Amino acid sequence: MQEQLRRLLIVGAGGHGRVAADCADCSKEWDSIAFLDDRWPDLTSNLDWPVIGTLKTLPDILAPNDHLFVAIGDGASRMRILRELKASGRQIATIIHPRAVVSSRAKIGAGTLVVAGAVVNVGTRTGEGCIINTGATVDHDCQLAAGVHICPGAHVAGTCTIGEESWVGVGASVRQGIRLGARVLIGAGAAVVSDFSDGEAGLGVPARVVKRKD
Repeated sequence: MQEQLRRLLIVGAGGHGRVAADCADCSKEWDSIAFLDDRWPDLTSNLDWPVIGTLKTLPDILAPNDHLFVAIGDGASRMRILRELKASGRQIATIIHPRAVVSSRAKIGAGTLVVAGAVVNVGTRTGEGCIINTGATVDHDCQLAAGVHICPGAHVAGTCTIGEESWVGVGASVRQGIRLGARVLIGAGAAVVSDFSDGEAGLGVPARVVKRKD
C-alpha cells in the first residue's frame, strides 16, 4: 500500500506564518506545506508556498493525512481557531525547528512553535498553541499555559508559572519562581522580579505595573 503524503496546512499567511513554514520545512517532517488565509483567492502565494484556500474552504481541500497549524500572533485569536479546529477533529501539528534545543523530559503542547535557537529545559510543560520564539529560553520545571508567547531573546528562569495567553516581550527576563497570571503583558527588555496578576502589564527594570487590561 502506498504511504500517504504528509501535508501541513498553516492558517495565516503573514510573517509569523512564514516563520512557521520555514521551521516546518527545515524539520523535514512534511512532504508539502500550504497556507490558508482569508485573503485567498487574491493572495495565492507566500514566498515559496501556495495559498490554497481559507478556513471556510477547508472541508473541500482537506486530505486524510493533513495536519493543521495556526500561525496567528494574537494569542486570543490563535487559541480560538486552534480550539475550533481541535473540536472538529482536525489533526493539529507541533513544529520544532531542528536547531532548537528541547529536552526529552520536557512536554510541548499541540500547536506549539519552537523556533531556531530556542531552548526548553528539563521538566518544563507548555500548553497548546504556545510560541517559544527565536533565541528564547525557558528553563527547568516551568509551566506555560495555553497560548503563551515567549518573544525573541526573552529568558524565563526555572520553576516559573505563566498563565494563558500571556506575552513575555523581546529581550525580557523573568526571575526564577515567578508567577504570571493569564493575559499578562511584559514589555520588551523588562526585568520581572515579582509576580503579576491576571491582565496586568509590566514595563521597566525592575518591571512595574503600568496598566490593567479589561
